[in-house]
Amino acid sequence: MNTDPIQNVEESAGVKAKITYWASIILPFLVGLFLVIYTYIQFTDAQIEQIKNYFKTADYFYIYCAGIVAVLGNASRAYRWKYSLAHMGYASSFTNNFMAVSIGYLLNLTVPKSGEVSRALLIKKYNAVPFDKAFGSIVAERVIDLLVLFLFVIWAISLQFELVQKFILNQLPVNQIILLCIIVLTGAGVAFYLYRYAKSNWMQNIRNKVAGLREGVLSVLYMKDKWAYFFHTVFIWFSYLATFYLGIFVFPETSHLPLSAVASSFVVGSIAVAFTNSGFGSYPFLIAKILLFYSIAETTGQAFGWIVWISQMLVVVALGALSFILMPILNRKK
Repeated sequence: MNTDPIQNVEESAGVKAKITYWASIILPFLVGLFLVIYTYIQFTDAQIEQIKNYFKTADYFYIYCAGIVAVLGNASRAYRWKYSLAHMGYASSFTNNFMAVSIGYLLNLTVPKSGEVSRALLIKKYNAVPFDKAFGSIVAERVIDLLVLFLFVIWAISLQFELVQKFILNQLPVNQIILLCIIVLTGAGVAFYLYRYAKSNWMQNIRNKVAGLREGVLSVLYMKDKWAYFFHTVFIWFSYLATFYLGIFVFPETSHLPLSAVASSFVVGSIAVAFTNSGFGSYPFLIAKILLFYSIAETTGQAFGWIVWISQMLVVVALGALSFILMPILNRKK
């Protein structure tokens, strides 16, 4: 029997870390699986057959075009990353950036947001960029992406305010979201207090890491290539929108959707992808719900949501798996 209290604490911490890790994988998956099951038990056998027929008769030419656009978006994100790293004095090849981005997207299918950590670790390993600074540059990207997403939300609301308002009130758990925001803000306040006033050695180590993280985040503001960075940001989000827009032509029923429908659906789908494990289950569920407001049958909306989501995930899996294989090979001297 182990009586060492320090070892017991370490073992307990290890167990908690494993539980947290597996919970972060399993819980989002279970939520997505629940939405899938919940949705399809509502359908009759005839409706399920109708959804299957949609997949058989879909115009996959537009899916192929959307896949090409998605790859270009990934390439633009990889190239944009070079600017913030170069500003901090670190050289990184486009190839390594692209493969790190692709692997990151793939890992986001398992643990939400784990891809950001993996990107920083990979670029540290193969281009000797300190983790805190690389991760800081990625955090800066995500902050900018959230701002752009917020602009798209404003755009969607301006096009059709009443519909978006109805969707938020009827489909999203507003009270739970407000409670979550309160919890997050409270936790952030406690963390800031500890960071500001605690004087222990471990807190000093955290402050040192945060200093490197801050440099990565602020690199966007002070880099000399900020306009090129801005251009790639616009192109990345254009590729996301274009990928979704091409998808509406897969079915005749969705090919005539108005701009307001495209904007609303794109925003809802982007939120589903951003705040879950890449939108498994939640993406087609929410897309179908928003399209109901535009007189698109739920079976059509489900088929549309699934075919768009699956096609993009196939791109993610293909690029990520290929990058997993090629990155150590191309960097074998390192």
